[in-house]
Amino acid sequence: MASFTSRWCPVLCFRHPRQACNIPLTLRPPRRSASRSFRPSLSLLHSFLFSPFLTPISQQANSSSSPALLNNSLCKKAIESTTFHPSSIPLPFLQQEVQERTFQALQQEPVDVKPVEAKPIQTVQTVQTVQTATAIPTEQQQPEKMSSFKKSLPVEGGAPGEGLAPPGRRHGKSQSAFAFDNTSTSVAASQMRNALNGLADSVKDPKTKVAFETEMDNFFALFRRYLQDKAKGTTLDWDRIQPPQSSQVIPYDTLPRVEDPKLLSKLAVLKLNGGLGTSMGCVGPKSVIEVREGMSFLDLSVRQVEYLNRTYNVDVPFVLMNSFNTDDDTQNIIKKYEGHRVTIHTFNQSRYPRVLKDSLLPATKDYHSPIVDWYPPGHGDVFESLQNSGILDSLLEKDIEYLFLSNVDNLGAVVDLSILDHMRETGAEYIMELTDKTKADVKGGTIIDYEGTVRLLEIAQVPKEHEQDFKSIKKFKYFNTNNIWLNLKAIKRVVENHELELEIIPNSKTIPVDKKGESDISVIQLETAVGAAIRHFKNAHGVNVPRRRFLPVKTCSDLMLVKSDLYSMKHGQLMMDVARFGPAPLIKLGSHFKKVSDFQKRVPSIPRILELDHLTVTGAVNLGRGVTLKGTVIIVANEGSTIDIPPGSVLENVVVQGSLRLLEH
Repeated sequence: MASFTSRWCPVLCFRHPRQACNIPLTLRPPRRSASRSFRPSLSLLHSFLFSPFLTPISQQANSSSSPALLNNSLCKKAIESTTFHPSSIPLPFLQQEVQERTFQALQQEPVDVKPVEAKPIQTVQTVQTVQTATAIPTEQQQPEKMSSFKKSLPVEGGAPGEGLAPPGRRHGKSQSAFAFDNTSTSVAASQMRNALNGLADSVKDPKTKVAFETEMDNFFALFRRYLQDKAKGTTLDWDRIQPPQSSQVIPYDTLPRVEDPKLLSKLAVLKLNGGLGTSMGCVGPKSVIEVREGMSFLDLSVRQVEYLNRTYNVDVPFVLMNSFNTDDDTQNIIKKYEGHRVTIHTFNQSRYPRVLKDSLLPATKDYHSPIVDWYPPGHGDVFESLQNSGILDSLLEKDIEYLFLSNVDNLGAVVDLSILDHMRETGAEYIMELTDKTKADVKGGTIIDYEGTVRLLEIAQVPKEHEQDFKSIKKFKYFNTNNIWLNLKAIKRVVENHELELEIIPNSKTIPVDKKGESDISVIQLETAVGAAIRHFKNAHGVNVPRRRFLPVKTCSDLMLVKSDLYSMKHGQLMMDVARFGPAPLIKLGSHFKKVSDFQKRVPSIPRILELDHLTVTGAVNLGRGVTLKGTVIIVANEGSTIDIPPGSVLENVVVQGSLRLLEH
């Protein structure tokens, strides 16, 4: 027998979960039998990759048949070389070594071995010890950094969510590819855990360190799920995806009109305020962009809540979820609301390290790394951030039961007492506002029925061969407005019980690696969406609301719409003119109007669009004051040319193309 004194598995590069350092270990040779030939099954292969197959000498007397996998010649073939120590080997070499050995073991000719019973392997212990490729404390020595290891890696034949492929998914990888990916997953998770521990060690303030370690534990849980999903190579089973049932989407028109001010005493309003205005050429939080009559998104939101408080003599708290990008500016801005009848609470969503695409390690070097190395992980982080910030408990202590959440740039997202009353009457813990899908909304997330459960389906989850089905207005008639009504007690339950496993959205980015910005490096951001949580709440469903409740401002095209004569403002809420004969017109402005500053220069006065159906403007086009647009209007300036629309012009069902300059004289 070949004995050695390492607690490391020489193939998989993680420590033996049951033994202390320097306990002599013995590799058992395989027992062969001529009774039958044997080729490893998927269950045996998975067990080989994720179970300890080194047994202490002290336990040999009582383990003649345990673990069963010791009698498998596949183990011997895969671990013939036991001379290297993983702690001194770079990750790329380690991954290559793992790949070669796994492949060699799987490509061997069938061998005669004694058939053995593949016992269920408890991988919790194994995963709990997959920390680093260097020696680190055990869970007992370091409990605050080990909480993320409580969930096991997938085991074939386990409960839903624990199997090799969860219900409703199919996996299209070969056994060898699956084995290699799972091995690489263990190595990557180990390296990431070590790096995160290093980041935590760079925090000097004890209170800050505790909060940061909690944040990094949440990030590691997200990262580990990303690795597992990637290793499985799974896709949604499209045949199981169906349009929502009638009971899963309630028409807004069927809700009774209710104005019970007592309900408002149980409500808080939350705005997602983590985004910057960079996409519209602005500096700072997007919420401070001027929208109408000199008022910003934030001004309008505060005015809406203050109106509720004054009208119904209540105190509806106004909560802002900022990001590290927007918090400082927001704290300075909200000081001007101190004289208003509104109580404002703020908290920050998590700050996660960007992940280097090639090594799957953090781009951050320490806690004080530049802001470019960090990212806010999407609005799906709202649940854990509410809990970690203490805001959730604070609201519950004030007997607040319900939360109305929406994007700060959605000017149609105002408190609706009918929906709030419907939530109370039905006992729903989660209600998603949906609106009818148009051709402009085909990429928006939609609600689906998945084996009787209501879920959100995003286009990123759709196989390419079914993208056209997803965009179909006939099959999927609704899309998510991200106006969400939540039960606060239910939020506390799912967070404390670790029930939330939101679908992960990998977002590829590039960041500069030098001050001159001459070279970039590829990184990954792992994000989640609040809409994906719908499947984790009881009696969750959607309400099909009118289009007026979805009025986002993402581009200057949207800005032109909300600034126009089509809307008037009442108590901070935009109201469409009753003279309008149909839905809002479709406006498409070209790249010359991307920045707010360029838009304001080219459109100094918003045209009258009450009778407009469609507007497309491309190229260098300037609109004069007092212009009226009707029907379908298309204005195209040729490259290198400019079109000036004279003041007072009336354009109706026309195409303007070429060059037209108005010169002052």
